[in-house]
Amino acid sequence: MDWDHLRFFLELARSGTLIGASRRLAVDHTTVARRIQALEKQVGTALFSREADGHRLTETGRRLQPQVEAMESAYLTIESATSAADEGLSGLVRIGATEGFGAVVLAPQLALFARQHPKLVIDLLAMPRLVHLSRREADIVISLERPVRGPAVVAKLTDYTLRLYASKRYLSQHQPITSRDDLRGHTFVSYVDDLLFSKELHYLDELYRPEHFALRSTSILAQYRAVAAGAGIAVLPAFIAEPDETLVSVLPSLANFTRTFWISMPQETKHFARMRAIWNFLRETVANQQPLLLMSP
Repeated sequence: MDWDHLRFFLELARSGTLIGASRRLAVDHTTVARRIQALEKQVGTALFSREADGHRLTETGRRLQPQVEAMESAYLTIESATSAADEGLSGLVRIGATEGFGAVVLAPQLALFARQHPKLVIDLLAMPRLVHLSRREADIVISLERPVRGPAVVAKLTDYTLRLYASKRYLSQHQPITSRDDLRGHTFVSYVDDLLFSKELHYLDELYRPEHFALRSTSILAQYRAVAAGAGIAVLPAFIAEPDETLVSVLPSLANFTRTFWISMPQETKHFARMRAIWNFLRETVANQQPLLLMSP
């Protein structure tokens, strides 16, 4: 039986769609379809049922999946040992992270890491939404909530601090803010409520319900830019706002929030050399950034 056919089978089983599998395999979706048809011909029965929202495993497909995953695990172990011994780090690792953390904290460090390993390709998905490990959208995922689905290696990466910030220009044009009550009448910048991708982003509910917004955005970097332009007040991660000398922390002893980043990767890839190396590098990077990630009140 052709291993390549089985590899395509696994990706379609995990993603559930031809498009999703084709992206992970870096091929056209018609190639995935042809591979699956060829495998089903070899097996002599259908492995997927075609439905409106994608492909679902048949009973035969469900019985086949754990056997193919065992083959994949053995293959990855052999490949990992070969790569580590003969070639160093190589191949593709896709990392999913929240937009601000990915763009501000991870991107510069990952770029330097990739320069040290020219055969390694790093895709950084820094996005204002959840990146799903269970759907194989990424090989390593950094999320605001602890993953609960699927066989995965999960660890706490770090806590981080958020504060209420405004620009010096904005504050100079408004009454001083010395208490929670003083926030009344001020203009805020925040997320779009019905598009929040995590319950961990409901910061303002813990502090104050604004009466007026200058801007709401799914992007934390857009919010930061709006606050820096003097549009209003916002809760921002300290690792984004503190380096900007035009911004001031508002009510620093009261408006402090702590959230947690979790890091996860599939169990079957934990022995892969490039996965272990990047996993350890991410944890080391975060450890070195603790003063900025965890600002004291």
